[in-house]
Amino acid sequence: MSSATKDAVRPQLADPAQYRPGRTITAWTPQDPSFWRSTGKKVATRNLWIAVPALLVAFVVWQVWSITATSLKDVGFGFSQSQLFWLTAVPGLTGGSARILYTFIGPMIGQRRFTALSTVVLIVPLLWLGFAVQDPGTPYGTMIAIAALCGIGGANFSSSLANIGFFYPKGEKGNATGINGGLGNLGVSVVQLLTPILITSSVLAIGAGQKQANGSEIYLQNAAFVWVPVLIVLAAVAWFGQNDLKVASTPFSRQKVIFRRKHTWLMTWLYVGTFGSFIGFAAALPLLIKTTFPGYSVAAYAWMGPALGALARWAGGWIADKLGGARVTILSFAGMAASLIGVITFLPAGSGSGSFQGFFLCFLSAFFFSGIGNGSTFRQIPVIFRGQHLKGLTEGTPQYAAALKQAEIESGAVTGFTAAIAAYGFFFIPAMFANFAVTSAMWGFVGFYASCVAVAWWFYARPGAEAPS
Repeated sequence: MSSATKDAVRPQLADPAQYRPGRTITAWTPQDPSFWRSTGKKVATRNLWIAVPALLVAFVVWQVWSITATSLKDVGFGFSQSQLFWLTAVPGLTGGSARILYTFIGPMIGQRRFTALSTVVLIVPLLWLGFAVQDPGTPYGTMIAIAALCGIGGANFSSSLANIGFFYPKGEKGNATGINGGLGNLGVSVVQLLTPILITSSVLAIGAGQKQANGSEIYLQNAAFVWVPVLIVLAAVAWFGQNDLKVASTPFSRQKVIFRRKHTWLMTWLYVGTFGSFIGFAAALPLLIKTTFPGYSVAAYAWMGPALGALARWAGGWIADKLGGARVTILSFAGMAASLIGVITFLPAGSGSGSFQGFFLCFLSAFFFSGIGNGSTFRQIPVIFRGQHLKGLTEGTPQYAAALKQAEIESGAVTGFTAAIAAYGFFFIPAMFANFAVTSAMWGFVGFYASCVAVAWWFYARPGAEAPS
């Protein structure tokens, strides 16, 4: 029996108890078809479907300010429009920064332990938020601090995607990360859809209601308190139900090499364009609707775009597995640019009142194409790094095996790092709307998408491209 064959069967000869929930797995080769069919797929699926709801609620915490901020003035908070936009923007700043840290320590600690711990810590900002919104005298600085802590929920994405990627073989990574990221992203829609319902429900209220200018009563604390028991349950399920992969346990010394890789920075540029747009538009749209088309309900419309984008991410990963990531990425940027030109066309201008229907449909289109691009770019990353590391090597040799493992390590780290930088879109897009005219900001985004099309075509899609993906 050859060395390669022995390596292929070794996971099946390992102690089967290690694949049970709550255990650390030391033998894991998803590329081996026999192992994948008999054991790997079942274990990977269990870990994926525990990760998804935990990530979804983390996104709820990250985005809770996008909808809570729209109600603060109604209950007596004296914040300006610019201050409200900043409250929706700050979680993006802390979320992006924390993602950089989570990218590297997540694989070091393991999927099970890190999912549980990063989920349970989110209880702290939610409790603080729930008490703070009940007092209109709460200082603006305190609200900014709470918003910053809520941003930590966005960091869970980087560790979750990096860890889940290790569980799946090459041919299923796009679909798996599309499911994890796409359904996790649905937390944006969940918070924007449910918060208006929760804050008007006296049944769920912990504490007194607050009178609005129209005389009706709302319970802003519900937007925070209702998620606390959910987080406790999800953390427990992750602790007892997931697995840590020993093969994914990687010291920072082996991950930091990604900062010397050109394709780390190129793919970060592209993912800023896709996910940065998705999360930034999701954060800004509720206030954008309220200030630009005040006659229309934020609660009725704001959640639809993020929901469409999240579901499209799943589709984008699947389509990219079939057609190639770079082609789908280029299509997504062209679609986003065309969509925002449509948004500009339907905005109020001069004496014209604009068209909300046209504005909203074009925004839905922008969310759809951003979701498609989110899925395709994440499919590109492992393909690019496998291709770069395995070029010229013969399968079955020790050099090939070592290069493959390093490619997996770097793919996971790059996936997390690109997601970290792209999360700053949550900060910069609302900040741009707070400081520039909406039309000027939109044209800036269109120009950026044109640069992304050029990068994706030149490096990854054209005939003879350096790293076809």
